[in-house]
Amino acid sequence: MKVKLAKTAGFCFGVKRAVDMVYEQLEKNEGASIYTYGPIIHNEEVIKDMEKKGVKVIREDASLEGVKKGIVIIRSHGVPKAACDELDKAGMICVDATCPFVKKIHTIVEGAGAKGEHVIIIGNPGHPEVKGIVGWAKGPVTVLQTVEEAKKFALKEPKPVCIVSQTTFNYNKFKELVEIIREKSYDISVLNTICSATKERQTEAESIAQEVDAMIVIGDKHSSNTQKLFEICKNACKDTYYIQTLDDLNSNQLRSVETVGITAGASTPNNIIEEVQNNVRIIF
Repeated sequence: MKVKLAKTAGFCFGVKRAVDMVYEQLEKNEGASIYTYGPIIHNEEVIKDMEKKGVKVIREDASLEGVKKGIVIIRSHGVPKAACDELDKAGMICVDATCPFVKKIHTIVEGAGAKGEHVIIIGNPGHPEVKGIVGWAKGPVTVLQTVEEAKKFALKEPKPVCIVSQTTFNYNKFKELVEIIREKSYDISVLNTICSATKERQTEAESIAQEVDAMIVIGDKHSSNTQKLFEICKNACKDTYYIQTLDDLNSNQLRSVETVGITAGASTPNNIIEEVQNNVRIIF
């Protein structure tokens, strides 16, 4: 009986940095009103712990009117430029916890728009990271997520095209969509902005899933990178299970298997991963 835990499972650099910044603000500014603009990361357990310590979440669609002035920590996914301007106007003290890799994309699309280029973002249009990136574009911008959308894409008039990606997008799908756009013979520049840690996590997860009888993917249901991990693992191992915490794990499903692989999304705390791993070992 064997349990194989992915080395890349758990907090990535950007997520750990953002979470640490919230707790640092709580420690340095005791008694102050501390907010995060949107959930700081996609993990309910982490958000609940912060709320217990007094951190409030400002919804993206909420008005700041009547909100007590204080410290607002920009989430790891980033926000549109207009949101930053609104917070400044409201007199909030902003602490930017945007992942540096996401921040780099903001700079790229802002610069591309200023040069008159059409920006294509390959990613999920409903994801907060993508919404934030769109909000930094100074000119026309298109978000593409599927093969069908890429095939339908067409410019009304010729102009240079700059292609970037959501940091947690599936690397193989990104390449596929880029190739479809290349066939249209536009003047394009492609910047693979998928986080290297994301690619490593996906590659390792797929490799483990191919070797085991069952695979467990741990992460919040709203986590884009965890959803991608589940999709990749499910393709490699039909008995793949997506859980948020140990409470979601049905141990009966694992009793007849000899090897189990475990990976976790970039927003999953180590204590949850360890709890699942230890419980699986007990089953065996």
